[in-house]
Amino acid sequence: MASTVATPLPPDVRVMNATALAIVALAGAVVVAAALAWLARQPAFAFRSIRLEGEVTRNNAATLRAIAAPRLAGNYFTLDLQGARRAFEAVPWVRHAVVRRVFPNRLVVELEEHHPVAVWKDEDGNDRLVNSHGEVFEANLGDVDEELLPEFAGPDDEAAAAALSLHRALVPLLRPLDLGVTRLAMSRRGSWTMELDNGASLALGRGSEAELQARVARFTRTVTQVVSRQRRGWSHADLRHGDGYALTMKGPLASAAAGEAQP
Repeated sequence: MASTVATPLPPDVRVMNATALAIVALAGAVVVAAALAWLARQPAFAFRSIRLEGEVTRNNAATLRAIAAPRLAGNYFTLDLQGARRAFEAVPWVRHAVVRRVFPNRLVVELEEHHPVAVWKDEDGNDRLVNSHGEVFEANLGDVDEELLPEFAGPDDEAAAAALSLHRALVPLLRPLDLGVTRLAMSRRGSWTMELDNGASLALGRGSEAELQARVARFTRTVTQVVSRQRRGWSHADLRHGDGYALTMKGPLASAAAGEAQP
């Protein structure tokens, strides 16, 4: 029986076949891309509605849409989701936004608002707000009751988070004395001072949060006994001493230090 031997194609024929296949594939890709581009331009995929979810306490839906919608470019296929997120986060009081598309023409936006916990006073005397995450943000202070918020101050915005953490640690220690914090400030050297709602002030000094917390705890445990012996109120306490604290008393001798009070 005679055997059949395949004759290899000449090199130029193989090149022509490969070129033809590449041209066909490229043409197919161009047709598909053109079809997708045509489809993406169809009015059916232009966004017809924006649904807002989450927190909309500070801004109503109409305001949010009016501010953010003009910055949204594209349709279901072409919208830049990161750009859309930034558009909504540029709205006052919006801390974070998650934007997702719903086929074929809807946009859903989930919002998280800032929750103000303090007024932030920078070194230039400008007032902003601190949220519950310790972040400084811009907003109309007229939208909040400033008298209900403590004031934080520091050399830069990074100090706001430390001030919030320290404030949360110290407030429970002052509660037995029926005292509240009205101001907490950090100096450029990292030294803390605190003003209370009875008009008195505390010099906390420098140190870790745990060290400052220990100083205030020592003070609150003993100050009532010290004041009862003096039979006068106090206006300032210096907690920077290693083995006690110094009180400045009210009354005729208000300008003189009351000496150290041992715990």
